[in-house]
Amino acid sequence: MNATPASAPAPHPFTLRLALGLVGVLIAALTSGLNDRVTDIALADIRAATGISYDQGSWIISAYQAAEVAAMMIAPWFAVTFSLRRFTLTASAGFMLTGILLPMMPTPTLFIALRVVQGLFGGALPPMLMTVALRFLPPPLKLYGLGGYALTATFGPNMAASLAAFWTDEVSWMFVFWQVVPAMLIGMLLIGWGLPQDPLRTERFKQIDLFGMLTGCSAIALLILALTQGERLDWLNSPLFVGLLLTALPLFVVFLINEWFHPLPLFKLQMLQRRNLTHGLLALAGVLIVSLSGSALPSAYFAQVEGFRTLEFAPLALAIGLPQLLIAPLVAALLNIRWIDCRWVLAAGLGLLVTSCGLGMHITSDWARQNFWLIQILQAFGQPMVILPILMSATSVVAPPEGPFASAMFNTVRGFSSIAASTLVSWFVSHREQFHSNVLINHAVSRPWLMTALDSSQANRSQPLLPDGSVSSSENLSGFATLVKHQALVLSLSDTWMLLIGFAAFMLLLTAILPKRVWPPQTLIQPVTPTSR
Repeated sequence: MNATPASAPAPHPFTLRLALGLVGVLIAALTSGLNDRVTDIALADIRAATGISYDQGSWIISAYQAAEVAAMMIAPWFAVTFSLRRFTLTASAGFMLTGILLPMMPTPTLFIALRVVQGLFGGALPPMLMTVALRFLPPPLKLYGLGGYALTATFGPNMAASLAAFWTDEVSWMFVFWQVVPAMLIGMLLIGWGLPQDPLRTERFKQIDLFGMLTGCSAIALLILALTQGERLDWLNSPLFVGLLLTALPLFVVFLINEWFHPLPLFKLQMLQRRNLTHGLLALAGVLIVSLSGSALPSAYFAQVEGFRTLEFAPLALAIGLPQLLIAPLVAALLNIRWIDCRWVLAAGLGLLVTSCGLGMHITSDWARQNFWLIQILQAFGQPMVILPILMSATSVVAPPEGPFASAMFNTVRGFSSIAASTLVSWFVSHREQFHSNVLINHAVSRPWLMTALDSSQANRSQPLLPDGSVSSSENLSGFATLVKHQALVLSLSDTWMLLIGFAAFMLLLTAILPKRVWPPQTLIQPVTPTSR
């Protein structure tokens, strides 16, 4: 059931000044998420400009993401201790300053080290957005605040391709990092003016969960390093990967045991006994996997089959990102209607995502941009229709004093699941592509007449062989190999869309079993019914 109002502290008066402070936190959190994705997309240009090798470049992303998720675990604790306003301003300023300095780093080692520092500051910002939404927004506006938080998963990532293409193609690679400056300045100005200043609570250091911080942050950072470096290191064939994994897993188990018994933990694991919260965390991980069907898969197709640069794919990503500014508030308004069950909205959103994946399964090597528009439109509506009901259902069982615990758990799950989902999909596409490539080549070898032209004048890349079995030309043979590679990728993408349908079906099953009916936050009187379902 919903947390009762009696359990909440007296709310801070919601004024225009406070609203602008919340907007500042939203800007800071969105900028943090954008920085991660833009850097990832523009990595090839960054490496070319700085002379960083491929292997070193992979650590630019891995080190940042490991530090980012580790910071998400501990940021809410420090925000309560040092005050929300003071901590958010410090994280924003540190994030901006490291962004200014990064392009000036003279060596790859210093560059990667500063990325770790930036990851720590950047990871501290998204939890602040959920924290302020749960603490300051009055019940009628709470869902709109959660809609703002949902934008970090729907709007930001889909805007990154356009920004990366603009900075690298039209301006300079340095602005991949410097782009954060104006947004952060605006965000800091609004945060400093709008958020109330809480007193320091240094007495909390007497109960600091230092052991949990060390074990939890180390475990999650090592797991992320293992996931992001696994493909390059060849997974279990690499001693480094095995070492990372065997160190991370025991540390994580120790962390969970410590959190259960600690009086002031980072994660209040007892809250997972609430079915809606448990469902929210599992469903959030699932939707981050399924949402890749609208970003990672189309971009892989256009990059490898059509040879598109990021700028040419960007309009498809914008078709998901830009409408979120309108769709997210509309979904929040829909969920604020008392007679609408958020579980049905979630199921409808999953239906749209499944439909988009079903359309994607019919992909061929002849597809062009226009074949993806319907898929992207379905994604644009489906993603917020899934994410917002998850947030509404999960936070309905969280009392305001428990906000920092919920924020830490939600953001850590979100950060880790986003990276794990990307790794899973990339691994699946790669291995299915190898499988289909072997099948196609074996099929061609066993039926050579299918590749044989009638004579040399009719030989082409589809039929590179002559009647005597010789190769007509190296160009035709190379073209045939390219056709096989493209077809193998197309088949692997179709398989991946099918896999994501399976994840969506699992989420639908969870939604039917786990969560109870919840009511809009502004509802003060709940109807008495025989059962909560």
